[in-house]
Amino acid sequence: MSEHKKTAIEREQSDACISNAEREQARPRVNPFLEPYGTPHDTVPFDRIRLEDYEEAFMEGIRRDKELIEKTLNNPERPTFDNTIIHKDEDDNDYYDLLSRVSTVFFNQLSAETNDEMDALAQKIQPILTKHANDIRLNPRLFERIKAVHLHHRRLTPEEQRLLDDTYEGLVRSGALLDEAGKDRLRQLTEEASMLSLQFSQNLLKENKAFTLHITDEAQLDGLPDTAREAAALAAKEQEMEGWLFTLDAPSYSPFMTYSTQRELRKQMYMARNTVCTHDNSENNIEICKRLINLRREIAQLLGYKTYADYVLKRRMASNTRNVYKLLNDLIDAYKPTALKEREGLKNLYNKEQGHQKSQTSNFKLQSKLKPWDIAFYSHKLQLKKYNIDAEMLRPYFELSKVIDGVFGLANRLYGITFKENKDIPVYHPDVKAYEVFDKDGSYLAVFYADFHPRKGKQGGAWMTEYQGQWIDRKGENVRPHVSVVMNLTKPTAEKPALLTLGEVETFLHEFGHSLHGMFANTRFESLSGTNVWWDFVELPSQFMENYAIEKDFLRTFAFHYETGDPMPDELIDRIRKSRNFMVATACLRQVSFGLLDMAYYTKKDAFTDDIIPFEKKAWKKAILGEQLPDTCMTVQFSHIMAGGYAAGYYSYKWAEVLDADAFSVFKRHGIFDQKTAQSFRDNILSKGGTEHPMTLYKRFRGGEPTIDALLKRTGVKRSKK
Repeated sequence: MSEHKKTAIEREQSDACISNAEREQARPRVNPFLEPYGTPHDTVPFDRIRLEDYEEAFMEGIRRDKELIEKTLNNPERPTFDNTIIHKDEDDNDYYDLLSRVSTVFFNQLSAETNDEMDALAQKIQPILTKHANDIRLNPRLFERIKAVHLHHRRLTPEEQRLLDDTYEGLVRSGALLDEAGKDRLRQLTEEASMLSLQFSQNLLKENKAFTLHITDEAQLDGLPDTAREAAALAAKEQEMEGWLFTLDAPSYSPFMTYSTQRELRKQMYMARNTVCTHDNSENNIEICKRLINLRREIAQLLGYKTYADYVLKRRMASNTRNVYKLLNDLIDAYKPTALKEREGLKNLYNKEQGHQKSQTSNFKLQSKLKPWDIAFYSHKLQLKKYNIDAEMLRPYFELSKVIDGVFGLANRLYGITFKENKDIPVYHPDVKAYEVFDKDGSYLAVFYADFHPRKGKQGGAWMTEYQGQWIDRKGENVRPHVSVVMNLTKPTAEKPALLTLGEVETFLHEFGHSLHGMFANTRFESLSGTNVWWDFVELPSQFMENYAIEKDFLRTFAFHYETGDPMPDELIDRIRKSRNFMVATACLRQVSFGLLDMAYYTKKDAFTDDIIPFEKKAWKKAILGEQLPDTCMTVQFSHIMAGGYAAGYYSYKWAEVLDADAFSVFKRHGIFDQKTAQSFRDNILSKGGTEHPMTLYKRFRGGEPTIDALLKRTGVKRSKK
């Protein structure tokens, strides 16, 4: 039958045979950023995004931003909070949100799932974005409108006042009061710093991924547990290589340094890890670091501050460098005597083993003194000797799926929330799981993404981020957040599921604590919600959660042997608790040393002209216990202070540790699962974001200011008597 003779019914039947996929294929493709996502909870359609979509969306987002600015500037009405700081027009937020949407996705992917093409696009788009941000922050007409609102506003709620103050002060701290010459110079400095921070991160990723230790002689695996061998065999197989492959990713590097009896191979791994980005190649970060330090100093001084640290700490709980150094020095005074005893214990064990080996053979050649690549190895031996415990004993009880159940169960027990995996929510890699989160009353609370394992194109470490923040729109609808945690935990192998160390469980709890801060957000404005708080407060919710890792009542909920199903024995849990403070003073001083290094760079008043490596070794010497090798360098891989927002703020981890120990002491007093205490923690801290001063929020929960006493008690360290 010819087409034109088909009946209406036949045509209808024929049309019905056309699949939805065919219809979608026939429809002209639209950039997914430029249309409603049409996904569960409006989640990012990762499966539809192509590389070329980013640049188009960036440029359109910038155009819309400029359109909004012009609309604001040309508003003939008197500047008010509603028509200048926020916008009542119902369509504005959806229409002008584009740049934020695409930026969030792109830069999150640049850390979690990048490639050469993404890196190249980042190099192209970063200066454009920085220039656009400067165009807004340094627009004199816009600043005059905001200044007028700041001077003459009436009857604002506390949250509105906080947003207005943050907006005004943010522009001032971004150069709004500078003359034109000053603004031009600030543009140059910020654009250069932005590009160098990006280059720093890209260099570090490439250098870390470039190194591998390839072993083909099984004898060189001596001492390594089965989990490490199996993971290395899988890594080699994935690269189509024979034998075993070890990398600088934490799940590969840490077990090798802890268990390998091959001292020369440990040295090779250690030196590779601690000399990244110092080599004579295009990934060298030494000059980049020097320039970043000077750029930030000059930016701060241009804005009227003596140092970059002074500039940063104006918006921190610590307030000034004096308080930061007091914290760091108090910790050195309290912990260094214990740390020296810990180091002496390692030396004694090392020397004893050397003497034993010498007595066993006349051919024995005495090895040199204890070296940095020996620390993890002999710490493990000493821990075994003292407590009969190590990470491998615990792995069988920390199967990843059970750990997930345990962490989710903890959130349920404390706050009543539940998690349900939703495979209809698009993800950016098969490793990623997406969950819907429901509040205790059954209402939708958030989307939670979990990205667990290392892979090519993924930065090392662990972090929490968001693909959508929380806010309340003009209709009164509470727009809920899309939160993501990204980690580098032990991968499953052909022989075993993913079995974690206790340290990896703590990492999961840490990042999950950040995610709760995001998921419980309940503020009117997105810029004040969730983790948008001062940097020395943001680590409180995360470090607080780590306290649960060794609590017997928590371990009882999920720590079952992956093969037998038996719960972790009480005596093993007791050994964990007894060994909790093993080498704790050494670990504390390590963190303090990083804080000292950070402050040394960013309290510079004059141009930084020193050589990075010797400067580093002098800057943190007060907190360093062992030998400093001439070629190693932390600065060139110290992402937190060079590219991660913690410049002049690394002390925050220790500052927040004082807070988290103090906060957990309240739970210990009332019960670690006490829902009333948890609700207070949620209401006064987790849900409030940056709507009030962090000390105000903390005191409302705690009933007073924190002290260092709970931290000292937790770690078993007594204040030194002077």
